[in-house]
Formats: sequence, structure tokens, C-alpha cells
Amino acid sequence: MKRPKLVDGEIYHIVLRGVEQRQIFLDEADHYRGIFSLFEFNNAKPVSIKDRRKERFRFKKQMARGLTSGNFERTLLVEVLVFVLMPNHIHLLLRQIKPKGISLFIQKLGTGYASYFNRKYKRSGHLFQGRFHAVHIKTDKQLERVLTYIHTNPLAIIEPKWKEKGIRNRARAKHFLKNYRWSSYLDYIGKKNFPSVSERKFLLKTIGGEKRCRDLINQQIDYKGSFYDPEKIGLE
Repeated sequence: MKRPKLVDGEIYHIVLRGVEQRQIFLDEADHYRGIFSLFEFNNAKPVSIKDRRKERFRFKKQMARGLTSGNFERTLLVEVLVFVLMPNHIHLLLRQIKPKGISLFIQKLGTGYASYFNRKYKRSGHLFQGRFHAVHIKTDKQLERVLTYIHTNPLAIIEPKWKEKGIRNRARAKHFLKNYRWSSYLDYIGKKNFPSVSERKFLLKTIGGEKRCRDLINQQIDYKGSFYDPEKIGLE
């Protein structure tokens, strides 16, 4: 599928996959590093190793206190509207706010996290596939669907075929998502998790608030099939 032109002010669903479908988050520390990387590399300014260490320390303290990204000095490349870390890939919903912001952000994210991962696991070479997948999101209905799609993606961890066969244990699925920390979902339903990473005001206003977000997720779990196909969105 041809990648659309990435335009300032527009919103895109981005998928960044591990090379050869390999796992890119192997333990809790990797997930935390992935979350911090989403925050750290969303910055047009170069950051030294010393500054990065200080920033990580500050980030952890601020996260523990539930503070937002206004406490940090960054020149944002994108608005991270929605995110989820999966074992072998990352889903992002991004609004580009600087020229070439999405490409620069993904390049910095991929290079920076891969450097950490390769050092930790004593490997070399690329960690992510060469090109990221991008879909232009144009309507409010698409925004609603992609938000639901990204936030329900972790269900594949406990029910790998849920999109084709539906959810067998709906109560278990809802409980799992409410306890899955590595996404923006908890922050979207009012439970502070990683509030500095995502910008939620726009989408919450668009979809109708935190309760509406929770309802969309529950409706997806109760529905047999997927509301959103990233290959076909906009063709209905």
C-alpha cells in the first residue's frame, strides 16, 4: 500500500514493526524504555547522552506524580494522539506539527530504541523494518475507529484470533485492557498512567469524552469482528 504524503496538521495511523516480526519488548524494562522513547524522541532539538539521562530521571519522577508534559522543554515534532506497544510492533496515531515531523520522529524513535535494545541484548543490526506503514485519517468516524482499533490491539496477546472469531471471555478481555499499561487507553478513560506521552483533549472532544471511549472499547469486545481495517479504511 503506497504511503500517503505526510502533511502538517493532518493525522496518520502509523505502524512500526520489528524486523522479521521479532519481538522488540521482552521485559518490563523494555516497555518502560519504549514509553520513555515515545516521549523523549518527540523533540526537534538534539539531546546529549548526559541530558537524556537527566530527562529520563525527571520523566520517572514526573510520571510518579502524574504531571504532564508541560513540565518539560521540548520542541514537538508531532502530537501523539494514541499509542500502544505490542510485543513485536508499535501502533501510533500522530498529528504532524512540524515539516517532516512524523518521519523525523519515527527515525529518532527507531534508532534510539534500537540502540538501547542492541546494547542490552548484545545484538547488532536493524531492529525495525525499513519503512513504517502510514494511513491518512480524514474523518471523525475514522478517528473513532482507529482509536478503538489501536486500544483493543493488546487483546491479541490473550486471544490471538479474536478479530476473526470474536472474544470468548468478554469479562476477561475488558479486565485485561483495564490493566494493560503499555498504551494510552488508561489515560483516555481517566486513569493516570503515562499522561505526558499523549495529547488527548482533541480526540476526547471528538468522540464525546472518557465514557464514550470506554463504551467504544466495550462495544468492540462485544462485537464479532473488527470495526477497523487499516488497509481498507476510508473505502466504505
